[in-house]
Amino acid sequence: MSTIPNRARLLGSLTIFGSAVFFYLSTVVIRWSDRAVDIDASYFAFARFLLGFGVTAAVMAVRRTGPRVHSYHLLVGRALSNCIAVFCFFKAVERTTVAQANILNMTYPLFVALISWLVLRKQRDVKALFTVLVAIAGIWLVLAPELSSFKADNLWGLCSGVTAAFAIVYLNVSRQYHDTNTILLFMFGIGAVTLWVVYHQRITVPNADEGLYLALCAGAGVAGQYLLTLGFRYVTAVEGSIVSSARILLAALIGPYVAFDPPLTPAGWLGALLIFGANVYLALRRVA
Repeated sequence: MSTIPNRARLLGSLTIFGSAVFFYLSTVVIRWSDRAVDIDASYFAFARFLLGFGVTAAVMAVRRTGPRVHSYHLLVGRALSNCIAVFCFFKAVERTTVAQANILNMTYPLFVALISWLVLRKQRDVKALFTVLVAIAGIWLVLAPELSSFKADNLWGLCSGVTAAFAIVYLNVSRQYHDTNTILLFMFGIGAVTLWVVYHQRITVPNADEGLYLALCAGAGVAGQYLLTLGFRYVTAVEGSIVSSARILLAALIGPYVAFDPPLTPAGWLGALLIFGANVYLALRRVA
């Protein structure tokens, strides 16, 4: 049973919900940019990590604190898995719709449960496995909403969900040994360097319009990341994952109005609800 006070858990839940809103807004900015500029997903991801590193370094300088490292393995694992997850997520927004990208990204609680099921024998049970299998059916409905065609580009969103699951597991464990700013400094710094090394040819000096979209996307993403990392101080990995799942409904409901998405098909809605329901069930089952 969790020893975290109820008030603290509520604060953590509200903080993580706020992170979901900001993460969604960052993807909406990418969609808005399509009508004005031509920016690669790798540049949006790089801008997010670069701004995050600068903000975190500035906060630590003002507080006159440095990084306190207890395990490089946890920090590097968190940073690399998060970097891949963010890049795949932004690539999914670029290639598909904002709603599909967010919904598939939010499959990560299912993969958190699956990782726990595979690694921790005490958490293996038939009902949890069956729930994941039901959710997989929901994933397929999102991948192929017309039930007759499969779009390979949607695999970017699914890949972001898988890698985000590893990032969340690393975050939850790392948070037991490191403070928020140490985690974020390594995550943003390693992410920025990695993206620069791999995609430096696509990262050029932006003009005024490009700079505006890059700043808005990066700002929303950094705010979301700070809130997410802070929130996991007060909740477990599974509890935090389920609160974050509100982004599924957010993307499905308001996508056509703010992101110019086509409305989800009935099959797409069914898939989204199956994924959301599975996330809720797994979270409630874990904390019961």
